[in-house]
Amino acid sequence: MKNRNSNIAMLLVLALSFMSFTTLKDKTVKVEESSVIWKGYKVGGEHTGTINLKSGTLSFDGKTLTGGNFSIDMTSINTTDLQGEYKGKLDGHLKSDDFFGVEEFPTATLEITSVTGKNGTFNVNADVTIKGKTEAISFPMLIKGNTATASLKIDRTKHNITYKSPSLLETLKDKAIYDDFDLNVTLKF
Repeated sequence: MKNRNSNIAMLLVLALSFMSFTTLKDKTVKVEESSVIWKGYKVGGEHTGTINLKSGTLSFDGKTLTGGNFSIDMTSINTTDLQGEYKGKLDGHLKSDDFFGVEEFPTATLEITSVTGKNGTFNVNADVTIKGKTEAISFPMLIKGNTATASLKIDRTKHNITYKSPSLLETLKDKAIYDDFDLNVTLKF
């Protein structure tokens, strides 16, 4: 009888384990259908543009977001609010060592470290690595159907991007570029 009960208990544990693994699922982000829009701010204005995802995965347990990771192609930085010579100059400057140093650091990453929430509304904690420096950030993410949206605020100085930072250059306040920039992300999967 004791042997029979332990066999039944073992089968029950195996069945429950199998069921829990079948609900875990990684979903590959469709990078061509997804978008990352950046916005940077300076005294007296702002600039906007796009940047491309190289790859991305969202992890789910049923309908609950549990994790994910993303690779961003920093060489794809593109200004969308300027044209011609000024667009070329800004794109080049953003790719230079003053900002993202894309020759040495062609890729940035985001790794989701923990998630809370349910029913499509989640609070995400993640590690963002830009120019080889990692910063922990938090942001809300909404998921509806096969689309996830998020708005992130990144402090560029946490990644050794200090060009014309008002927190470091008291004498250049009228030409300062603010430390935080925004990323508005739409992911299709």
